[in-house]
Amino acid sequence: MRKQALSVLTCSLLLSVNPSAQAATVKGAAGQVLTTSTTSVKSGAKLIVSGSKFDETIGIYLGYCVVPEKGAVPSPCGGGADKEGIGGASFWISSNPPPYAVGLTKEFLPGGRFKETIKVSKMIGKFDCTKVKCAITVRADHLRGGDRSSDLFIPITIKK
Repeated sequence: MRKQALSVLTCSLLLSVNPSAQAATVKGAAGQVLTTSTTSVKSGAKLIVSGSKFDETIGIYLGYCVVPEKGAVPSPCGGGADKEGIGGASFWISSNPPPYAVGLTKEFLPGGRFKETIKVSKMIGKFDCTKVKCAITVRADHLRGGDRSSDLFIPITIKK
């Protein structure tokens, strides 16, 4: 009995000492779900980001961006237009991309799902994410540039 109590206490202490191991999830107005593996990391860390229940007829940008004013497009974002697919900080996900984007986009998995690894950094351009709010973001792609209904944000804290 005493061993069990000690084990429970040890597990509780580990969880309270390591809050950065906490995943985060947000839900959108249309039922879409965005999840990150953690929200507090060192610069250069990679987060596993997944989504589900997204409308597969609407392309999205998934990225690590400076949090904008309400109603504005998330920008700037790390990775920018990653045409080679090697930056790791932004992704264009679309099941029906325009002809010029075939090969540049990642296709939704069935059920409007995706899973990507995003590299986060202290700096996004000239913005220091230890001084301004930065987040894992989702927004409708440029084909629906004014559509803010897909916007989702999970704030990320960069440890100094």
